[in-house]
Amino acid sequence: MLLTGASGVIGTALIPELAPAHVVALVHRTPCPGATESVAGDITAPRLGLDPAAYASLAARVDAVVHCAAHTGFSGGRQIAENVNVAGTREVIAFAADAGAPLYYVSTAFVARTELTRQSLGCGSNDASARPEDYLDSKRLAERLVRDSGLPAVLIRPSVVIGDSRTGVISRFQGLHEISTVLLRNLLPLMPMPASSRLDFVPCDVVARAIAALVFDRHRDGEVWITAGRAAPSIEALVDTAVTVGAELGIEVNRPRMVEPEMVDRLIRPVFIDPLPPTARRRFDDLLAMTALFVNAPVFPSTLGQLPRQTAALTAEQVTDAYRASLIYLAHTKKLAVPLSSRVGAPA
Repeated sequence: MLLTGASGVIGTALIPELAPAHVVALVHRTPCPGATESVAGDITAPRLGLDPAAYASLAARVDAVVHCAAHTGFSGGRQIAENVNVAGTREVIAFAADAGAPLYYVSTAFVARTELTRQSLGCGSNDASARPEDYLDSKRLAERLVRDSGLPAVLIRPSVVIGDSRTGVISRFQGLHEISTVLLRNLLPLMPMPASSRLDFVPCDVVARAIAALVFDRHRDGEVWITAGRAAPSIEALVDTAVTVGAELGIEVNRPRMVEPEMVDRLIRPVFIDPLPPTARRRFDDLLAMTALFVNAPVFPSTLGQLPRQTAALTAEQVTDAYRASLIYLAHTKKLAVPLSSRVGAPA
């Protein structure tokens, strides 16, 4: 099978789950560890950047295509999102058609929340560099290309992806890690979300197992939601977990004040945010843009529990434990944890 995005967060977790299948990773330059074979190419180029002979040879031996490659950042701009997520998906669709192979397209659950962006709600972006609408629009367009292609294809929609459920390990920190970092560093006095808003996330190993199950069981159509669903915790519960984990690591975490975004725009921003230096204003406005996707949002559907091969629905306890593991890994990786010998009251 062909795997794009093999070096990304989902791709690196997926490769071990695809064993013992022959996995050809499409890479830019560097061979992908764990893949059976690596082929240098470019998803945005005709024939995936391969010469005609290499393209024909690859298409002749691929029996499934898993398309994980994407631009997932919120700050790259609409053009980059469309080049990678839309034009790139168009080229991958053409390859799958030439290979006569089913396509497993990794989208995002947040295509169901495009109406919650601040732009859609008629709110200003202020100094934000983050524009979730660019990313979400590109993923919706890519999904439409997949549906209209006529190929046997599965649309896979994970929510926020965090580290491994047991170890917290992840190949690259994501948006929730960034928020957790400023929380652990006490740089987040204000959270522009009501305390009851749910934040849906799933560990990368859970996502990987679900995708592998779809491939090995030869699913060829449908939409699959890889989410916590009703097990997603509230933002208040996440802060409680961060406070508890912080205490275990010698970090005193101050609880941020949680408020409705409307109050931020109307009362708090003019007095407290506007006078801040530009970098601080931009950081806050980026947070405002990202968290808008969760404010009073409906619960995502979840297909976990309906798939074979150990893809049971997540429980609230499992979700919390996974977040704990990610916090601990994050704190140690970023050297936020206080050594035991340095903690107040530690034995001499």
